[in-house]
Amino acid sequence: MIKVLDCTLRDGGYYNSWDFPAEVVNEYLIAMELCGVDVVELGFRSSINNGFKGPNAFTTEAYLSSLIIPESLKIAVMINASELINGSTQIEIIEKLMPLQKDKSRVDIVRLACHMDEFYLIFPVIEKLKELGYEVIINIMQIAESSYINIEKLAKAAKECDFNVLYFADSMGSLNPSDVQKIIKSLRKYWENEIGIHTHDNKGLALSNTLVAIQNKVHWVDSTVTGMGRGPGNAKTEELMIEISDIRDKPINILPLMKLINSFFVPLKTRCLWGTNPYYYLSGKYGIHPTYVQEMLSDSRYTDEDIISALKYLKNSGGKKFNIKNLDSSRILNSTEDIGNWEPKTILNKRDVLLLGTGPGVKKHKLALERFIKEKDLVVIALNAQSELPQDFIKYRIACHPIRILADINEYAKLPQELITHKKLFDEYQLEQLGVNKILDYAIQVIPGEFDFNSCSCVIPNSLVFSYALAVITAGCAKQIYMAGFDGYGADDPRNSEMNKIIKLYKEKPESLELISVTPTRYQIPVKSIYGLF
Repeated sequence: MIKVLDCTLRDGGYYNSWDFPAEVVNEYLIAMELCGVDVVELGFRSSINNGFKGPNAFTTEAYLSSLIIPESLKIAVMINASELINGSTQIEIIEKLMPLQKDKSRVDIVRLACHMDEFYLIFPVIEKLKELGYEVIINIMQIAESSYINIEKLAKAAKECDFNVLYFADSMGSLNPSDVQKIIKSLRKYWENEIGIHTHDNKGLALSNTLVAIQNKVHWVDSTVTGMGRGPGNAKTEELMIEISDIRDKPINILPLMKLINSFFVPLKTRCLWGTNPYYYLSGKYGIHPTYVQEMLSDSRYTDEDIISALKYLKNSGGKKFNIKNLDSSRILNSTEDIGNWEPKTILNKRDVLLLGTGPGVKKHKLALERFIKEKDLVVIALNAQSELPQDFIKYRIACHPIRILADINEYAKLPQELITHKKLFDEYQLEQLGVNKILDYAIQVIPGEFDFNSCSCVIPNSLVFSYALAVITAGCAKQIYMAGFDGYGADDPRNSEMNKIIKLYKEKPESLELISVTPTRYQIPVKSIYGLF
């Protein structure tokens, strides 16, 4: 008999700090019963209380008693094993989290979420929970990153431990149906009890993978309403229950759920934008933690090119576990004592500079730009690794976003130009890859709302290479800044506003130089047609 566990309020709670209105929760519980869901995982049990989180982050007995829970629904809570792995104190922690005997609690099932290596450390917790009378589910995260040998090893160890269901989670959304079948086969080599699957929808395969798992005798399946969950989300409850109804040959009433979706979840999804897209597809394909994509999509500093570059970098550098430091632009150093060893004035003093952006205007006006560069004897500085013009027209390249640089590091190594950047962004191996003699080392400090131009270092308001380029050229005492390929974005795109703020802030500095765009632009920059300049 297939059992469906809906974990909307637990997995989807990342979008609203697990703070769901009580009337919505009660309506949701009724809808779950009527559409045939067996178990609802209402949230976490946790002893960590840092910053505000709503009731579903703790799912206390007091909170549960305030809800109208249909008798037929079983209630589950999740506990992260990482909270419990604390030597001899783990039993003490679990007794604080689950102090009641089962017959005095509204919780029926406790799900322990753990990585493969953590599973072997929580046997005492499993034993204690069973002693208290709870059903126990072990949820193995990121199973796609484990070898089949290690999966079999875990299944063999699990056989010796008394719990109810062994779940595997496609945390990266990287599994295909054939992978699902192989994992189930590996688990079945030793584990004879019930198996469950939690799918992610990076590649649009959450429902397909779930149905394949059912065909391969998996007993438990997860879903969330509208697929709500971090990043690409999960299998959709409303779709899965239609399929389950056919499998069970039992009618369901899905109308209350659809009404709740339209009244609550659709507006929330419009605001929070969970669900798969090409970036999540790539993260699944590359085995990258989807939170990286979620963080970048919510940060206007990341352009489409930046996100693709970041995923390319994370693919090769270990993006399986999320670490915000990998995206932290504070790696563009914040030390006020940091100084580079190169002065832009040595190449730019009293010269006219053409700053080459990445917009389509460069390609469209390529021949005119080439003639303009020759006739005006311009120093051409290209942003990042873009090469729309022939290499001999580009004198220098400039870059400052660590992720973007590392993603393009092999390309930079092949390009003939010197790279204006800051050496402290890289370790020795990366410098060797770039070619240490090709780097013009100009130091960076990021302070929001500030521009400052010094001989070997600068202060810029953000990590955008455009800000860095303005600082370098200004510190170099150039005569004039021409710009090409700064086309801008659609009228309502917030990136236009961000760029205009940078331009305004720069123009307010007494040392600022005149900016002239020689190709069409949506930014607030004076424009002169390149065709009238020679």
